[in-house]
Amino acid sequence: MLTSLALIFLVGLSMAGICQALKLPRIIGMLFTGILLGPYVLDFLAPSILSISSELRQMALIIILLKAGLSLNLSDLKKVGRPAVLMSFVPACFEIAAFILFAPLLLPVTRIEAAVMGAVLGAVSPAVVIPRMVRLMDGKYGTQQSIPQLIMAGASCDDIVVIVLFSTFLSMAQGQGAHLMDFINIPISIILGIALGAGIGWILSMFFETAYTHHRTIRNSTKMIVVLAISFLFLSVETWLTGIIPISGLLAVISMACVLKIKSPSFVSKRLSEKFGKLWIAAEVLLFVLVGAAVDIRYTLSAGIAAVLMIFIALAFRSLGVSLCLVKTKLSKKERLFCMIAYLPKATVQAAIGSVPLAAGLACGKLVLSVAVLAILTTAPLGAIGMDLTYKKLLTKESSQMCELAEKS
Repeated sequence: MLTSLALIFLVGLSMAGICQALKLPRIIGMLFTGILLGPYVLDFLAPSILSISSELRQMALIIILLKAGLSLNLSDLKKVGRPAVLMSFVPACFEIAAFILFAPLLLPVTRIEAAVMGAVLGAVSPAVVIPRMVRLMDGKYGTQQSIPQLIMAGASCDDIVVIVLFSTFLSMAQGQGAHLMDFINIPISIILGIALGAGIGWILSMFFETAYTHHRTIRNSTKMIVVLAISFLFLSVETWLTGIIPISGLLAVISMACVLKIKSPSFVSKRLSEKFGKLWIAAEVLLFVLVGAAVDIRYTLSAGIAAVLMIFIALAFRSLGVSLCLVKTKLSKKERLFCMIAYLPKATVQAAIGSVPLAAGLACGKLVLSVAVLAILTTAPLGAIGMDLTYKKLLTKESSQMCELAEKS
């Protein structure tokens, strides 16, 4: 395992550096490192690390969600309002609808199999999107209109909706039918996740403040470890309560971080944010290399031109969904275009559930996995490059004077 970790970090950072020198997103280098080192090409990664790959990816995702929550301003989220709620499910539903309508015409699948495929492909990748939104917030790009916050909030809920729909369509494809409770559980999962995170965040902020008031020094590194450990527990609670009470562990993580930012002394949240920012340097490499390692490149060639066409038709529908979510907002055409670009990339969810239909014995399983792999390889770089190249042109940089006024208000 140690050799595998060494290869992941050394080769991953080297490939990321090469891509950066070529003016390409670092993520591309990391993804291709995972593909090359993974079991389907060179097979240099130990089975022991591949067996815990999903847990390591979750840990890395938690780190960036904590960094995101500690950078978020809840007043900005209130200002976003309705569009953030719509962005959490409308674009994904439009994309799934595109698969249901067009996949049977282009690919050898039935309507219900097309729905399963659409649900696999329907989620935006928080692993690609959220780090970029955090960077935009740090650089004050689009923050006056709360665009990074809008995209981050929508992307955080998008996955929950899609995974529930995927489970429902998978059951239908296996002849088990759909259940009303599966759909009712979506808002319950979101509300309980936010409530759990907010409650624990408030308790932690009181604890940190009490320690500071009584001159009992708690090192920032210790605070970071405590917050990280509780975040891991949130994901465990979600697993423990599966089938009993639906709850979103990832939303609990980001909710806790938001409350910590509001209730803790400003220097505490700022230093915690800096700590998680440094931790993300290593976590980012681990996340994207292991996502790449989960990609079975052998299935890509079998997908064909029809699959590529289907992916881009679905993205067009997705962009239409984003556009509808932003109707009657103050965003300019350029800002709306950036939101569409930010909602393109696929990676983590597709890597996690792309092989499930095949494992479940569905006739469309191999094709679904092929399209999922192809979507990762095309849309992750497309979305990442699109965001990196356009944010300065499409978004307005908030002046320091405006930032000071916003903080005072």
